[in-house]
Amino acid sequence: MSLQDFLNQNVVDGVTDEVAISDRFKDNEGNLYKFKIKAMSGDDFNSIQKRSTTVGKRNKVDFDSRRFNAAVIIENTIVPDFKDAESIKKLGVATPEQYLNKVLLAGEQAELSIQIQRLSGFDKDMNDLVEEAKN
Repeated sequence: MSLQDFLNQNVVDGVTDEVAISDRFKDNEGNLYKFKIKAMSGDDFNSIQKRSTTVGKRNKVDFDSRRFNAAVIIENTIVPDFKDAESIKKLGVATPEQYLNKVLLAGEQAELSIQIQRLSGFDKDMNDLVEEAKN
């Protein structure tokens, strides 16, 4: 089998995983709840990266890692659905970003974003991604 044949038989559409991100998420029996996540496509990653990057005065590039991580989580978490309008309304917030900040601690958000990025083929840390975005 050639590499081409392998790639043709192993497309990346629909790559998912279930991950535990914190000991805080346990059911009554002590079992960890898992988040169902999906891998980002190259186009998805580029879109999120672009929305998280601004160019200011003197072409100074500013990468908003908080915005990037939130978008990665919101757009690539299948369960729970951070875009669920009923849940957003129930907690008295207006946006998926506000809902995310209401239900996950900062470290939990970072871990979930890392897990999604790993599933998407990134073995680099966020600092490497920030440097790529600036270039």
